[in-house]
Amino acid sequence: MDHHTRPNNVTEFILLGLTQNPQLQKILIIVFLFIFLFTVLANLLIVITISLSPTLSAPMYFFLTYLSFIDASYTSVTTPKMIIDLLYQRRTISLGSCLTQLFVEHFLGGSEIILLIVMAYDRYVAICKPLHYMTIMRQGLCRLLVMVAWIGGILHATVQILFMVNLPFCGPNVIDHFMCDLFPLLKLACSDTYRLGMVVAANSGAMCLLIFFMLVLSYIVILSSLKSHGSEGRHKALSTCGSHFSVVVLFFVPCIFTYMRPVVTYPVDKLVTVFFAILTPMFNPIIYTVRNTEVKNAMKTLLKRRFFEKLVVATTVNILLFNLNKNPDDELSLSHKCGFYMLTVVAFSFSLEIMQNQSFVTEFVLLGLSQNPNVQKMVFVIFLFSYIATVGGNLLIVVTISSSPALLGSPMYFFLAFLSFLDVCFSTVIAPKMIVDSLYERKTISFEGCMTQLFAEHFFAGVEVIVLMVMAYDRYVAICKPLYYSSIMNWRLCGILMGVAWTGGFLHSVIQILFTFQLPFCGPNVIDHFMCDLYPLLQLACTDVHVFGLLVVANSGFICIIIFSLLLVSYGVILFSLRTHSTEGQWKALSTCGSHIVVVILFFVPCIFVYARPPFAFPFDKMVAIFYTILTPLLNPLIYTFRNREVKNAMRKVWNRITVVCNER
Repeated sequence: MDHHTRPNNVTEFILLGLTQNPQLQKILIIVFLFIFLFTVLANLLIVITISLSPTLSAPMYFFLTYLSFIDASYTSVTTPKMIIDLLYQRRTISLGSCLTQLFVEHFLGGSEIILLIVMAYDRYVAICKPLHYMTIMRQGLCRLLVMVAWIGGILHATVQILFMVNLPFCGPNVIDHFMCDLFPLLKLACSDTYRLGMVVAANSGAMCLLIFFMLVLSYIVILSSLKSHGSEGRHKALSTCGSHFSVVVLFFVPCIFTYMRPVVTYPVDKLVTVFFAILTPMFNPIIYTVRNTEVKNAMKTLLKRRFFEKLVVATTVNILLFNLNKNPDDELSLSHKCGFYMLTVVAFSFSLEIMQNQSFVTEFVLLGLSQNPNVQKMVFVIFLFSYIATVGGNLLIVVTISSSPALLGSPMYFFLAFLSFLDVCFSTVIAPKMIVDSLYERKTISFEGCMTQLFAEHFFAGVEVIVLMVMAYDRYVAICKPLYYSSIMNWRLCGILMGVAWTGGFLHSVIQILFTFQLPFCGPNVIDHFMCDLYPLLQLACTDVHVFGLLVVANSGFICIIIFSLLLVSYGVILFSLRTHSTEGQWKALSTCGSHIVVVILFFVPCIFVYARPPFAFPFDKMVAIFYTILTPLLNPLIYTFRNREVKNAMRKVWNRITVVCNER
């Protein structure tokens, strides 16, 4: 019986994923969620930057736009499914979805391969034939080459999928992978797949190997031609070609390993696939931006100049469309409104340009905690010890919970590990800079460094606020609905809540930073603080910041007040419900909730004092900031470990294991 007449009983496949270990799955959820968000956002940032920057009109950046778009799309085909599957014990994918995923991943992968060839050709022409570059790499040819890349990807994927669609699958249906790929599917087909395996090796493996050698040869030709260039030209060409060649190696070597062989699967295939399907799209934007000054400068310019212009234009268009729909016959009135709104856009853009020309502050001077040299020496010693204790204590909690199955299996400790990790990050954003500054008489921070610190501190603080809410909800369900706790606080919900926390913190921080970037700073540049924060910066802006101050109060102050009030009410409800519990249950619940309430008060009260007021800075703001930026992350591990017997016992077990291992060595 040939494969066309065999019964096709399989309607879905079971994916075993990267691991069957529940503890490791929880860690992988966080790792790959971070990687996916970073990959998509970073690649889309490159696409937006190049699309909106007139200085990046060269063919190289035209092709880089498409490469970043393909990377964002390619990782979206496999990573979200893998992340969601990590939340479930049984992971399935229908036959139709499996073949769709297979087609899209090979379509995008094939397009990226051809695009990398095109980019290598572009660099060859730019370096070996610089005088003819613009005539050869004209716009029409660039568009044609991109079209060839898309068509080539479609043809490559179509050849693969046409053979796979006709394969019979009559059982088993278990794929030892986290996604649908060619060789795992060929192993499950109930027919002879030797010839099809040769087609796959030729269509994927041999093609990857051939193109990889062609690319390596082309870059060797390019590098050999650099002997006739000046030192500056050689350095620029090496920097550009180095980033391109890094991307080529990262993409092709794992692909060659995966597809250039007979139809055999190995356990290591999953890790290799992670590399070229998930990690390589993440590395690409880092490689191209870190090593490319033009792209970095364009990103800075875009953040400073474009946001409000686009906002005003979009608002104007919406108003015009509204008026057109409302009064379609009133052409004269509409023309007047068009002229008025267009003048508004021009005036706003012109005024924004003037503000940016006035914003000639490139760095800020931080006064720090004190100008007294003796006090500064004490500050250095005290806060160095505090920072080391903060990082050591919080990382100890993370390691203890991660290595203790009994703790990691509980949502409460899962959230606690996240809270400790956030405290480490939050403290690291501020404390090291302050400690180093205490060694110098003049303390400065660049404009970009200041904005980065501002974004990071509000990002991690925003995430921590939501995590504290999640922990309060977890305690509410555990104490008030103990019989339904396991069904309500399942791992899928825990993963979603963590995703919401990261997304909420990111949105909160982005709102702050987008408006702060638009402020003109034309002097003075002295900040009476040990870090960059909103109100000290508002005092230095040479424009009216009344409206922005209200935005800060709404986005930071009022949110802190509302969430703090909700948390107090929730813990009040929890404590009220303890009347029906036994004495032992009451004591355990009070001990757990007590530590949570202490952390909430330590974090929220100083934040409310700083942000829930008009935009004025006071001298004692520095002392209050020390409390929630330095001391609270230090006290959190002490509060949670001293009041929690399970954490202390787990720490002892970890320490005993380390001691045994050290003695054996």
